[in-house]
Amino acid sequence: MQSAEAKFNKNSLLLTLRGYSSAVSDMEQTILLPSLLRDVPSDEAWDCEATEESCRDLYSNYLTLKAIRNTVESSLILLDDHKAKSHTALNKTLEPLLDTDPETLFRFHLRGLFSVMSDLTKKTQSLTVKYMDIIGVAY
Repeated sequence: MQSAEAKFNKNSLLLTLRGYSSAVSDMEQTILLPSLLRDVPSDEAWDCEATEESCRDLYSNYLTLKAIRNTVESSLILLDDHKAKSHTALNKTLEPLLDTDPETLFRFHLRGLFSVMSDLTKKTQSLTVKYMDIIGVAY
């Protein structure tokens, strides 16, 4: 029999993932003309690559948020060359953690997953609000 805490934690992860998926679905239903987001600069720091590339527009963010949702729902992880390079660098940074016991490593990744999914949900909701501002509708 599961303890109430274990059941709550399991549901919390599921609720977090469902919350993100729901926010992206709301975004898709609200943003009827995603092309209106083209060339609208984003003011969020996460949009700038660590390299010398310029910041992306809201349309790129829209596509990225949808792609992440599709990955979360389908469990398929596809990395392009640019992302694969940063993924390799990240693995080298995290190498000391690989020697950690599995439970500690799991908790570390779980906290990270909660944090990332919460941030992505907020960014999705923010993008939806910005679109509503662009078309002149109060949200």
